[in-house]
Amino acid sequence: MSTPGTGAAAANAEAIRRLLADLPSPEALPGWTAAEHVDGLSVAGGRVLLALSAKAEEAAALETVRAGIEAAIAALPGVSQASVVLTAEKPAAPAAPPPRIGQHPTGGRIELPGVARVIAVASGKGGVGKSTTAANLAMAMAATGLRIGLLDADIYGPSVPTLFGCEGIRPEATPEGKMRPVASHGIKLISIGFLLPPDAAVIWRGPMVSGAIEQLFRDVDWGTLDVLVVDLPPGTGDAQLTMSQKAPLTGAVIVSTPQDLALIDAKRAIAMFRKVEVPVLGLVENMSYYECPACGHREHIFAHGGAATAAAELDVPFLGEIPLTLAIREASDAGSPIVATDPDGPQAKAYGAIAEALLAE
Repeated sequence: MSTPGTGAAAANAEAIRRLLADLPSPEALPGWTAAEHVDGLSVAGGRVLLALSAKAEEAAALETVRAGIEAAIAALPGVSQASVVLTAEKPAAPAAPPPRIGQHPTGGRIELPGVARVIAVASGKGGVGKSTTAANLAMAMAATGLRIGLLDADIYGPSVPTLFGCEGIRPEATPEGKMRPVASHGIKLISIGFLLPPDAAVIWRGPMVSGAIEQLFRDVDWGTLDVLVVDLPPGTGDAQLTMSQKAPLTGAVIVSTPQDLALIDAKRAIAMFRKVEVPVLGLVENMSYYECPACGHREHIFAHGGAATAAAELDVPFLGEIPLTLAIREASDAGSPIVATDPDGPQAKAYGAIAEALLAE
């Protein structure tokens, strides 16, 4: 896939294709050519994202090739940032037994030696406030003095740049060629949203999304962190399953609204994490109620108590309720999570209580 754009962008795309066509086959894989394995190419504003398909058994041999191509593209005129991702093609093996749940057939678990804990924030469906919850939980943890990072793995709908007021900021590169996280409110942030124009649509197949998320883990200089919060994409698809199996997750927090429609999908998310043996740290009921700022009257717009009931039925901790308030929405749109703008307010205290429960586990 090539993203159409201005003449400069088109020239960059053509130069990249010429570069790939001129590359020789690697010694370890005679006959393999990069030009024939382009799985996706996006060029926007000088930022290049290239996906190359590869068989699982070829991945290790192609890692050096991938890094070399990335460096070569970065050196092209008009390119300000380049990222090359290998997307695995699983060979057909009908005689082989299916992989056991909890194991990834290609191996290669992600190692984060400087990170003490990795907590995924997930939801069974979109629109339940997962990203806002992840951002404010990260802020609440940082308020305790811990070193916190936030990885925006929601490739199709990256929200972290907006939530932290970082739109238009591009991560710098370290001398080792890794991305340096963007710092905001004392938190280290990374998101594909930093690498794309604000209105750019990511139209990728599942393997490309999984590869991009994996690189956000591996190719970032996280340094030393007490907790890395990961805002996972909504749902229970390939990207969520792959990351649950490959990333060193300490556990997962499930976000849901109280109504039955959202809770059905939240239960599916819990079932997925249990199948891949990732501990479910608890369930959060977001938009639990609306409280009138003028009179204090509470209205249960999306019903109430459904998440607590579901948590009891599924034997997972119920972490707490987050209200539906204008203050949370305004703070999020302004690029400063409510925990930062009003740390002593009731909303910040609600997030703080949930963060405290997670850190105590």
